[in-house]
Amino acid sequence: MRHAGITIRIAALAVVTLVGAGGCALDPQADPGGTGGGLAPVGKAEQVTGASGVSPADQRARPTPSVAPTTEPAAPRKATTATSTRTKTPPTPTHKRRAPAAPQPVTKTRCDQGEYQREVEGYLARLGGFGTVTVDGRQTDADCAAIKKFQLRYDIRPAAGRAGPLTYDVAKRLATTDTSRCDTGTGITFCVDLTRQTTWVMKGSTVVARPTVTRTGMAGFATPAGTYKVNFRNLKEWSDPYDVWLPYWQRFNGGIGFHETTTYLHNGAIGSHGCVNLLHADAVRWWELGAVGSRVVLVGRRPGT
Repeated sequence: MRHAGITIRIAALAVVTLVGAGGCALDPQADPGGTGGGLAPVGKAEQVTGASGVSPADQRARPTPSVAPTTEPAAPRKATTATSTRTKTPPTPTHKRRAPAAPQPVTKTRCDQGEYQREVEGYLARLGGFGTVTVDGRQTDADCAAIKKFQLRYDIRPAAGRAGPLTYDVAKRLATTDTSRCDTGTGITFCVDLTRQTTWVMKGSTVVARPTVTRTGMAGFATPAGTYKVNFRNLKEWSDPYDVWLPYWQRFNGGIGFHETTTYLHNGAIGSHGCVNLLHADAVRWWELGAVGSRVVLVGRRPGT
C-alpha cells in the first residue's frame, strides 16, 4: 500500500506540471466559435505575436532591420552607459550659433520716391544749383530738398519733392537744351528752342539767363522759327482780340511777343496764339534784360503744331 501511494502521488505531480506549461498563451483560432478561449502551444503563440521563431543566440547575432522613416531623422544621440546612475552634462556643441542679422536701417525721408527718381537726380546734378543730389535712384532728404527747390523754381505743382513725370519732363528739357544753337550778336539775344519749349538769354557768347521753361503757340497758331528784333515794349499790354492783360510785353513779330502767362504754363493741352509764354520770375527778368532792338532767335518747332 505504501508503494502504491507513492506511485499515485508521482502521477498526479506529472499531470499538474504538464497543465501549467501550456497555460501562458491563448490561440484565438483554437476556439471553433472564434471566442479565443482555447489554449495554444508556446511555439504557435510566438508566431502570432510577432516573435522571430529563432533562438535568443541567433537574435543577438543578427542586426535589427531598419525601416525607412517618413520624416527627416533627428540627429543621432550619443550612447550612454546603462549601468551609470549619474546624470551627465550634455556635451557642448562644437558649432557656434550664428548671430542674428542686424536690422537694416530704413531710410525715412520727407518726400515720396517717384518713378523717375534716378533720371531726375541725374538731370539735377547736370543742371546744378539745386543742392546736393546723389544719383542712385533712392530718395534721401537731400534729394527731396533739391527736387522741391527745382519744382518751386519752375512752378511744378505740387512741389512735394516727388520725381514724377512732369518733373522728369521739365528737367530733361532743360538739361538737354543746347545753348550754342542760338545765333547771337554782340548785344542781348533772346533765344527760344521751340522743340524743347525752353528759352534763355545770351550776351555775345555768354549765357546771362539760364534756360527756363516756356510755352509757345498751339496747333493752328504755331510760333514761327526765325530771327527777329524787339520792336515794342509795354509793362502791361491789353490784348484786344483775346481780352486779356499781357504783363511784361515785348513784341518782336506782328502780334507775337514775350509776356507772363495768365494760365498754368505746364498745361500742355493748351498753348498761346503764337506768343512766348513765361513764368512770372522769368518775364520780369526778360523785361529787365531786354530793350527795343534786342535780338530774338527761335529754332525748331513745337511738337504737334
